[in-house]
Amino acid sequence: MNVTLAQTSPKLNRSNLEDIITTIKEFSDESDLIVFPELSLSGYMLQDKLYEDAWSIDELDDLKSLSLHVDIVVGAAIKDGNDFRNAALYFCKGELLSTHYKLHLPNYGMFEEARYFKAGTVFESFESSYGKVSMLVCEDLWHTSVHEDLIKENPDYILTLVASPARGFSDDGLEIEDMWLEIIKTVAKECNAKLVFVNRVGFEDGLGFWGGSCIVDEDANIINRLPKYEKTAKTFKI
Repeated sequence: MNVTLAQTSPKLNRSNLEDIITTIKEFSDESDLIVFPELSLSGYMLQDKLYEDAWSIDELDDLKSLSLHVDIVVGAAIKDGNDFRNAALYFCKGELLSTHYKLHLPNYGMFEEARYFKAGTVFESFESSYGKVSMLVCEDLWHTSVHEDLIKENPDYILTLVASPARGFSDDGLEIEDMWLEIIKTVAKECNAKLVFVNRVGFEDGLGFWGGSCIVDEDANIINRLPKYEKTAKTFKI
C-alpha cells in the first residue's frame, strides 16, 4: 500500500478545504491512502470561530468524489446536531466510510478543547480495502484505556491525527517529540500494527507545531519520516 503523509499548515478559516483538494489531486495517482492532521480542515485555535467555521458532512461532497480514486483521512471540526466534535473522517469509494470523534479532550494549560467540543463516547475499528483500521485523534493515544481497546480491536493499521505544539526545547532536542515517539512505538508493538502518525506544522496564536510525521512498523521501528517544522507531503510504500 502507498500511503501519503500530508503534513499541512491549516489556517483558521475555510480555505483549508481548497488546499486539501489540491494536495489530494496532486498525489491521487501515486497513493492508495492520503492522511492529513488533526483539524486539518479547520485550524486548531478555533475558539468562538468554531460556531461559524465548523463543517457539516454534507459540505464535504468533494472529498467523497475524490475518494473514488484514493482513500482520504482528514481531521475537522464537525457539527453534530447542537454539538461540535473534533473528528477524524475516512472517505473511501465515494462515501464517508468511518468517523471517529475524539474521546479525550485536553483542558489544561494552553488547551481548551473541552470548553468548545463534545467528547466522543465510542471507540471502534472498521474494514478498509487494505485491512482493519483504527483511527485516533491526538490526546486519545495518551490514555492507557485506549491502548487496551486497541489491543482488543487488533487492527492492521492505526491512523493517528495530531496537532501537537512544540514545547520542551533543550540541547538534546524536543521533549514532546521524544514523548510522542515513545507512545507510538509502544502502541505499534503492543498491537502488532503499523501506525501512521501525522502531525501538523505552522503557527497559530503563538503556538508553533512541529510536524515530524512518521510511520512505525509492528516492531516499533520508524520506517518512514518527514522533517520537523516543514510543510510537506510525501508518499511511502508500506
